[in-house]
Amino acid sequence: MDSQSLQPFMDTPSHSDTPTPTPTPTASRYENQKRRDWNTFGQYLKNHRPPLSLSRCSGAHVLEFLRYLDQFGKTKVHTAMCPFYGHPNPPGPCPCPLRQAWGSLDALIGRLRAAFEENGGKAEANPFGARAVRLYLREVRDVQSKARGISYEKKKRKRQPPPHQ
Repeated sequence: MDSQSLQPFMDTPSHSDTPTPTPTPTASRYENQKRRDWNTFGQYLKNHRPPLSLSRCSGAHVLEFLRYLDQFGKTKVHTAMCPFYGHPNPPGPCPCPLRQAWGSLDALIGRLRAAFEENGGKAEANPFGARAVRLYLREVRDVQSKARGISYEKKKRKRQPPPHQ
């Protein structure tokens, strides 16, 4: 990884001395995705008007980024006025907008939250863990759940059966 792609993140002395190591071919799929997400967010900050350094980034900027990503979404989210509102499998097309799916946004924030701290950010200053971001994700989940007629419930962990002797 070259220092050019990391430029938005080198605004503190600790970052300029230790650039992110290049991924190894054995890096996990999760690690590769986290690196791509981090680089994408870095480009977003770099292209922001005015350009924004990571140290000045807040939960509000993270929300801007999430809303920006909606334009690339593939999940149909029916509006309350749509005849298919609340139907998990609508019978026909409608003009409702495509958005990023809640699960995708939730996973993205999890990866960016981890990447922030791995790249020298302090946990208490992590903009990806801001209350506003958590509330936004909850709202997106609720809106999408109602629009599609599907409830998002926490997955229950399966208990391991006791070993047979």
